[in-house]
Amino acid sequence: MCGFIGFTGGGDTQRDPGVLQSMADAIAHRGPDDAGYYTDGDVSLGFRRLSIIDLEGARQPLCNEDGGKVLVFNGEIYNFQPLREELIQKGHAFSTKGDGEVLLHGYEEYGPEVLLKLRGMFAFVIWDKEKRELFGARDFFGIKPLYYAQMGGLFLFGSEIKGFLRHPGFQKELNPRALEHYLSFQYSPGPETFFENVYKLPPAHYFTYKGGKMAVTRYWRPEFHAEEDRPLEYWVDEIEKAFDNSVEAHKVSDVEVGSFLSSGVDSSYVACSAHVDKTFTVGFDNGQRYNETSYAQELSKLIPVKNVSKVITPEEFWGNFPKIQYHMDEPLADPSAVALYFVCNTAAQHLKVVLSGEGADEVFGGYNIYQEPLAAPWYDKVPFPIRRAVGALAGLLPARRGLNFLVRRGKRLEDRFIGNAYMFTEKERRALLQNPVGAPSPAAMVKPYYDMAAGKDDVTKMQLVDLNMWMVGDILLKADKMSMANSLELRVPFLDKEVMALAARIPTRYRVNGESTKLAMRKAALRRMPEKWAGKKKLGFPVPTRVWLKEDKYYDIVKQEFQSPAAGRFFHTDKLIKLLDRHKAGKADNSRRIWTVYTFLVWYRQFFTEADYAKAE
Repeated sequence: MCGFIGFTGGGDTQRDPGVLQSMADAIAHRGPDDAGYYTDGDVSLGFRRLSIIDLEGARQPLCNEDGGKVLVFNGEIYNFQPLREELIQKGHAFSTKGDGEVLLHGYEEYGPEVLLKLRGMFAFVIWDKEKRELFGARDFFGIKPLYYAQMGGLFLFGSEIKGFLRHPGFQKELNPRALEHYLSFQYSPGPETFFENVYKLPPAHYFTYKGGKMAVTRYWRPEFHAEEDRPLEYWVDEIEKAFDNSVEAHKVSDVEVGSFLSSGVDSSYVACSAHVDKTFTVGFDNGQRYNETSYAQELSKLIPVKNVSKVITPEEFWGNFPKIQYHMDEPLADPSAVALYFVCNTAAQHLKVVLSGEGADEVFGGYNIYQEPLAAPWYDKVPFPIRRAVGALAGLLPARRGLNFLVRRGKRLEDRFIGNAYMFTEKERRALLQNPVGAPSPAAMVKPYYDMAAGKDDVTKMQLVDLNMWMVGDILLKADKMSMANSLELRVPFLDKEVMALAARIPTRYRVNGESTKLAMRKAALRRMPEKWAGKKKLGFPVPTRVWLKEDKYYDIVKQEFQSPAAGRFFHTDKLIKLLDRHKAGKADNSRRIWTVYTFLVWYRQFFTEADYAKAE
């Protein structure tokens, strides 16, 4: 696992090694073991390495035999050994034992088609010296990040945005459209970022850049084609085989591999299948609801494996939050990111590689919200205009459980479900902001994925939305950034294209029904662990922000931020204080909305100053 940075069209900076080294130093946490640089007057490539495979070799940037192509690569290719043999048979000569070199020779042999041969997580860029062309790609699910920026003739690319800020030609400016989207999603959705003219390459896409022109192409997409004629036990058997195969592939390493372990079925299934020596767990000292380390410790004894646990104090949580938002590059208002930071930090004190359970919910249908379309099916037979009118009336009344059902079912799925978080509606965010710019609605942002899912049942539609939006913008963003902040490689065996190919065939009734989520996967997990873990209801990672925001100490911290000049620049601060006060008084649970705004303001302080704002004005 590593990080890279590069640029072309940089004028005099193209030949200044200090600029490239400074950019690479900004992402040194991604690769503290080694650094490498390549410049030829046309392109500059910087690399930071965390040594996992071929510890003494496989240094980057990596050139092919004649030096005509140069690679920088972040990730792991789990099937690199058979690909290596295939390419040797075709006449390619390898100089390393690492996995990155198959990308270089594979691209020489197959062009962009090599991407469909890969199994792994990756972001990479290849410079073709003869064509004076860049080719870059991101893995199937978006496990590894790849950013790029175009500013006049300058083109920058790399693993983290913070590296771009070190280039003297980079123009730092906040993107107000991103703020509007973020207030609804709690993360930055789509290709745009919080920095103007900086973009994320979407998952399963590649780009070519030549002569100032950028072309982006999608090379793969997740699709569901259920096979309805097979029994449940068939799917349980197939999941067991496919997952075991994926775990074995994800364990390929020249260093020790461990596993994260919470109380849930996903990480428990990973830990029980991986046969690692150590598991890692964190919790909070706010009662059993927020500290489930006992579940992890109990399962670790059953496996058996050593468990390393840590209890996060409120002081550690709040004190490290600014640093965590800096590492995130863009604001992410998911409090569990802080817990992930600490479990990564704990694991990094013992080893370099961990397995984790991300992706199981999106692939196998694990979120509780996926059961919503299956509840009260009789109500869907009521004509939609009537449901819409009832929902509108219910929305005028104080929020209650039954009324919330009427409100949600009074909207079409495409309007009510944009993913696992929906913080502020388009109307609410417009009222909260000082200067709304009219960014597209949340529904417009997810529409391409609903179009992709046309003709599918509602549960499958929701999964496809989450696979393309929530998982990329929240789940995988925090997984990469929090692990790399601690120089730790995090691998996700559920997000394997072979596992996805199997999951896509499973009928919806064996993914989600009225009684359970991830039905078939849970039954496969039950073969490895007791029902206490295999059948445990999805909780997410419980973080006590709801409780803390009612305490004077933390209420005051947030209130001070809400009354800051930055808050006044972007928001109607009286409305922010009202959200905070109503929560403290117990009149409404506004914790997630409060946290969304607070997170943005903390992030903003890490990347922008009053001088930046004055310059922008």
